[in-house]
Amino acid sequence: MRIEAENVTMVIDGRTIIDGANLVCAPGTVTALVGPSGAGKTTLLNVLGLLLRPTSGRVLVDGVDTTGWGPRQRRRFWKDHAAFILQDYGVIEEESVAFNVTMTSSLFGSRVVGDHQRVKAVLEATGLGGRGRGGAVRLSGGEKRRLAVARALYKDAGVIFADEPTASLDDENRARVIDLLVSLAREGRVVVVATHDADMAHASDSQYMLTRG
Repeated sequence: MRIEAENVTMVIDGRTIIDGANLVCAPGTVTALVGPSGAGKTTLLNVLGLLLRPTSGRVLVDGVDTTGWGPRQRRRFWKDHAAFILQDYGVIEEESVAFNVTMTSSLFGSRVVGDHQRVKAVLEATGLGGRGRGGAVRLSGGEKRRLAVARALYKDAGVIFADEPTASLDDENRARVIDLLVSLAREGRVVVVATHDADMAHASDSQYMLTRG
């Protein structure tokens, strides 16, 4: 799956956040959106992920113009093709770690359903092995970020949008997450990352620089 921005402009509250962005996010690559705080990295990530509709310009998914897509088509894209690693983690604290990976439970209580071996594998890969039955509320901020990565791994999506995925992680876990994202790209996925992290940017295949104003 290929994600492209063609002359994308985003104006919010009268302020131009993105002005005429053109970039291609190709399968098998990591694209890093880089630049100072306030330059619009998260905004552009959300536009590429169809979470925001651009003021002008187009976002193409495999050559298809998504400009006219309604809520149902966007939800189908998110459900079938995309995974998001967001800055607010998207963790449901009152549920278990395993539930937060699969986001699925049985109709009769909180028993997690899904591929238990896969859940175990993605938790191990993100340094959360053995934590599946524990409550997500007990996780630190860095652990919640890794849990968001585990969720994306479990979903096995074709496109991964990650907003500052290495923030608040120690050096070991930063390296772990960077390696995971690069390996996902090498398996043929599209990985798009908004980042301040020089190591994450360096590991990417291409960088798109945004400047404030």
